[in-house]
Amino acid sequence: MPSFSAHPIFAPAPKQKEVAYVIAGRLIRQYQRFCQDRGIDFSLNLSVRPFDSTTLFCSAGMQQYKPLFADIAFKDTFANIQSCLRLGDLDEIGDGTHFLRFNMLGLFSFRQMTLAEAISFWLDFLDGIGAWPDHVTIHPDKLDDWGPLYSGRLPIVPDPECIWSDGNVSGYCTEFYRDGVEIGNIVNPLGTCIDAGFGLDRLDMLVNRTPAPNPQAILIDAIQSIIASGYSPGNKEQGYILRKLLRRLALSDGFLDHPFFHDELVRQERLRQHYAKLKPKHPDKPAEWWFDTHGIDIGDMEGRV
Repeated sequence: MPSFSAHPIFAPAPKQKEVAYVIAGRLIRQYQRFCQDRGIDFSLNLSVRPFDSTTLFCSAGMQQYKPLFADIAFKDTFANIQSCLRLGDLDEIGDGTHFLRFNMLGLFSFRQMTLAEAISFWLDFLDGIGAWPDHVTIHPDKLDDWGPLYSGRLPIVPDPECIWSDGNVSGYCTEFYRDGVEIGNIVNPLGTCIDAGFGLDRLDMLVNRTPAPNPQAILIDAIQSIIASGYSPGNKEQGYILRKLLRRLALSDGFLDHPFFHDELVRQERLRQHYAKLKPKHPDKPAEWWFDTHGIDIGDMEGRV
């Protein structure tokens, strides 16, 4: 595999205030060393602040590199570990595979690393940490071209959903599975680039037998990461999401020793008292009226007044 140089516009992110959760430190060091031994620039970013306005929080390690896919004159390769937060996983937390906030091991190459080299890179890394996949998937259209790149080392399962797109840039992908769970994938945007991401938390559970966190621990982790990224509770955007998660933690009888959580407990009690006072006067008002007029979520109030 060739040696890849760093690029000055993507210097390592400034050290962020470490959030209060136990990160898989050994895996982080292993991945950093694995990349640096191959001459690939590496950065670690624990902030969930987004790199553009398309999301409220950073949702993927490739977000900061998106403009480079379309720049056909740009050639370079980067690796990172990026803290991500995906609100779409909120209702799935606690199933052992969805974490709400998670760390993504990323590898991004723009017209430099081949798909064969990327596959070899990840197989070597996974083998080294004891996380060899059970099988991989490839889109049926790419079986003949991509299948041989695995050199018979893994079973290959055709999957017509192995296509990725961000709305502008798209490409086929190949996914890696262990124990029925996807642990990562390699996307081949435009046929000339590499966008690979592997879940550090899933690998940690697999390699170190780390138990899956419960829903309250996941909420606390997400809340602390948002706070550590510089946000405060509010009525809009990131502040609204933070308040929503604090409310959910409070309603699940969880606890967090932080002023924001204590304030939310006070706010919830005030809303309950307000709801109890007004409910007899407005027995037929719909949930939308309560929320729009008084900021009261009926689902939070029922059974707790």
